[in-house]
Amino acid sequence: MLPRLPYPSRAALKPTSPLACINKPFTHSWRGLSNSACRNSFPQEAPIASLPNLAPSLRWRSSTVLDSYVEKPARPISLRQLIFFGGRNLDETRILNSANYVRTELPTRIAHRIRDMQKLPYVVVTNPHISHVYDLYYKAFENMRKVPEIKSIDDNDKFCAIVKKALKEHLSIIPNLAMGVLECKDLLPAAEIDHFMNKLLRSRISRRVIAEQHLALTDTFNSPFHFPDYSPFQQPNSHPDFVGEVFLRCNAKEVVERCGKLAQDLVRERYGAETPVPEIIIEGHLDTTFPYILSHLEYMIGELLRNSIQATIEKHHSFSSSAAKTKLPPITVLICHAPHHIIFRVSDRGGGIPPEELPHLWSFSKGPRTQARLENLARVPTMAATMQELIKNSHTHTSSATDIGRPNRPESSLSSLTSRPPNLRLGMGLPMSRVYAEYWAGKLELHSLEGYGTDVFLQISKLGNKSEQLTLDGL
Repeated sequence: MLPRLPYPSRAALKPTSPLACINKPFTHSWRGLSNSACRNSFPQEAPIASLPNLAPSLRWRSSTVLDSYVEKPARPISLRQLIFFGGRNLDETRILNSANYVRTELPTRIAHRIRDMQKLPYVVVTNPHISHVYDLYYKAFENMRKVPEIKSIDDNDKFCAIVKKALKEHLSIIPNLAMGVLECKDLLPAAEIDHFMNKLLRSRISRRVIAEQHLALTDTFNSPFHFPDYSPFQQPNSHPDFVGEVFLRCNAKEVVERCGKLAQDLVRERYGAETPVPEIIIEGHLDTTFPYILSHLEYMIGELLRNSIQATIEKHHSFSSSAAKTKLPPITVLICHAPHHIIFRVSDRGGGIPPEELPHLWSFSKGPRTQARLENLARVPTMAATMQELIKNSHTHTSSATDIGRPNRPESSLSSLTSRPPNLRLGMGLPMSRVYAEYWAGKLELHSLEGYGTDVFLQISKLGNKSEQLTLDGL
C-alpha cells in the first residue's frame, strides 16, 4: 500500500511530480504504473517498484473491450415487468430470453462501475480493500462477457452455475467497500465518496436483482412439478405468491412483526433473556399488502427497528440487576396505505440522534466513530445483508415469509448485515437502507427530536411500475 503523504491541491502540482501521478484518475495510461513520466519522477533511492506488492488490479489492462461496454446504456426494469415476465406460462423460450438478458446486462452494468473506479485518484484505488473490489468486478466482467448466446436449457444451466459462483464471490464487496472508503476518507471529499458509494451499491443491487430473479425462475422451470400451463398451487416446493424473488402479497403488519421479533431476540441473546426490550406497537392500515422483493423490505424494516430498540434500551435501561424489570417506552410503527405508496413511520423514545452525528447520518465515510466502525467491519468478512443469514446464524429461529413454502431457497442478495450482534455497529444501516428504498423509487427520511426520540419515514411505491433507479445521475 502506498505511504500516506501530504496532499496539496491538484492544481498546485506539476504534471510529472510524484503527487500529481498519485492523484491522477486511474484511467487508460494511468492503469498500473506504466506512465514513464510518473515513474521517472520518483527519487531513485525509493522507486515505486520497491513498494509492497501491488494488487493484481493495478496491472495494465487493455481498455478497448471495456470501452465498448461502457458505451452501452443499461436497460432498467420494473417490479411489474419482473412479475409479468415470470408469471404464468413460464416456458423454455422465456427462460432463454431471461438468460440472454442477464448475460448481456450484467457485463454492461459491471463495466460502468469499473469505469467509475478507474476515475478515482490512483492513491485511492491502491487501497487494498478498493483494489480487492476492483479485481472482483474485472474478473466478473471478463467471465460474463465471454459467455456465448444461450440457445438451450443446458446452456442456461451452465450460465446459472457461473452466476451463482459470482454472487458468492461478491459477498465480500460491501465490507471491503466500506472499509476502503473509511480508510480513504482524507483523500477525497466526503460528498464525492458518498456519491461513489451510492452508485456502486445501487448498481450492485440491480445486478443481484436480475441475476437472482433469473436463478429463481430457472429453479421454478426445472422443478419436477413444472408444466407449461402450470398453476403455482400444483408445486409443493413453491409459494403461490412468489414470482421468482418478487413476493406478490407482502403483508406490511407481518413484516414488521417478524423483523421486530428477530431484533428483540438478538438483544436478548446478547444481553441476557431477562433484559427488558421495548414493545413494538403496530397501528394504521393493518391489512396492507403489496408486491415487493421481500428481502429488501425485511432488511430496511429490520435496520430501522434495530436502531430504535438499541437507542431505547441505551436511553432507559442501566443493565443493573435492579433494573431487570424496567418497563421501557414502546416503539410505535404506523402503516399508511396511500393511493400510490405504502408509508411506514417508526417512532421511538430513544433520545434522538446526538447533534455531532446528525451531519454524518447518511454518510458512508464520515462520523465520530470511524475507527470503531473499521474494527467492527473487519469482523464481518462477508456481508450479503438480509434475514435469511440472520435466521441461519442466530440460535433463535423465527420463520420468515421468504421461506414460506420455499425450503430450498438460495441465499438472498442481502444476508449478514442484520446477523451482527446489537453492539457491533457498522454505521451503514441508515445509508444502506436509503439506497435500497431509493432503488425502487422510494424514500427514507429521519426526524430527530433531541433528548426525546426519533421518527423515521419509509415510503415504498406500491404499484411496482417504477423502474429501478440505477444511479443518481443516470448510467
